[in-house]
This record gives sequence, C-alpha cells and structure tokens, in this order.
Amino acid sequence: MTAQLLTTLSANLNLVKLPQHVAVIMDGNGRWAKQKGLPRIEGHRRGASTLKEMLRYCKDLGIKTLTAYAFSTENWGRPIGEVNFLMTLFERLLQKELKEMEAEEVCINFIGDLSPLPRSLQQEMRHSMERTKNNQGVFFNVAINYGSRHEMVTACRNIAQKVQQGRISASDIDENTIAQHLYTSASPDPDLLIRTSGEMRLSNFLLWQLAYTEIYVTDTLWPDFDSEQFDRALEAYQQRDRRFGKKVS
Repeated sequence: MTAQLLTTLSANLNLVKLPQHVAVIMDGNGRWAKQKGLPRIEGHRRGASTLKEMLRYCKDLGIKTLTAYAFSTENWGRPIGEVNFLMTLFERLLQKELKEMEAEEVCINFIGDLSPLPRSLQQEMRHSMERTKNNQGVFFNVAINYGSRHEMVTACRNIAQKVQQGRISASDIDENTIAQHLYTSASPDPDLLIRTSGEMRLSNFLLWQLAYTEIYVTDTLWPDFDSEQFDRALEAYQQRDRRFGKKVS
C-alpha cells in the first residue's frame, strides 16, 4: 500500500479488521445524471468509472473480493436505448480495461445467466475470464443478467438432475451442496454489502449469500461514491458485533 493512500485513510479505520469480501448494489446512476441535467447514459458512464476506482481501492487495502451488481434480470424492462447502451458499455470497457486488469492482477468473473447477452459481449467476457483466471490481486465478480431467485432455481434443478442420475443422494443435500451450485461457489459469502442512493432493499441480489452479511446503506448516489465514502462504510462495518446468530458470551 502506498504512503499516499495511507494518508487518505480515516484515522478510525482498522486495517486489520477489514472485510475480505465486499458486495455493492450500485444505485443512483440515473438520478445522478438527472440532477445534473444529463442523459441517463452519462450516469452509467460515470458509474463505471466509480466502480473501477473502488476495485483499485479494494486491491490497495487488501480486500480480496469485490462483487458488483451491474445488471439484473429485471433491468431488461428499462428503455431499449438504455439497455443497448449498457451492453455496448460493458463490451467496450472489457476491451479497454483488460490490459490494465491484467497488470493489476485482477481476476474477473461474471455471474448470472449470460446466455441472453449479445454474442460479442459473451465472447469478450469469456476472453477476459480466461486471460485473468490466474491473477491473485483481487477477485472481481460482476453480476450481469443476475437474479438471485433464478440462481437458486437453477441450482435446485442441477442438484435434482444429479439425484436423478444417481450421482448424489437426496439425503446428502445440505447447505454446502446448495452453495456449491450457486454462481458464487468460488467466493466466500460477502462480509459487507453496500447499497447507494438510500434504497432499503436487496433487489434480488445474493439472497442466499447475504444471510449474515453486514448491510450499509448510504444516501450518496453511486457516481459520487468515492474512497472517503467507502471508508465510512468500512468504519461502520468495524463497529458491528458479528455474532452470526450465536449467543453473546
């Protein structure tokens, strides 16, 4: 970690007690653009830049995993022009940022049902995951066409098929079995969920994985969420007593 970065950290932040997995619902891009009299797409463009800075900050702090909710299964209901822009933005960002992600040891992984996405975008995703699969700096999950209920239904179907094929027994199914069939099987459950723009809901995001995750909500719109805002979220996390349902000693 650089000396310059250390000087920007809040004095109240304990670097030993940082979360190892942070998930974020990046809300408020459209409202940010509207407040500034800009098209909604400008909010998404600025939001992508914010996510890049947050990923870099996680790496510098030593936070191992960042999971970002980029596009939900419900987002297809947005205006077609906005959806098309987002698909193009995702693809261009992958083409533009891949070399830098490799240099910064980012391992990128896309979670969700990727099959309805444009073929060219799917190709860029596969290429990015293959090129960065051995990187160890920070593990970056990007949830695209992701819906947690769909994820769990898919997991149940895959498990049921294995039971039908005799590969596993129904009596062997436990929480571990389900977790291993989720999109996030390669990552530990998030320690901290950050939601911007003040909305107090999970929006069908990581419903299984967030069972004991600490939740932090801020009124700040995502494009304005910077390292200072992130420090505040981390400070709030460090003040929580994480008992995981256990009795206080």
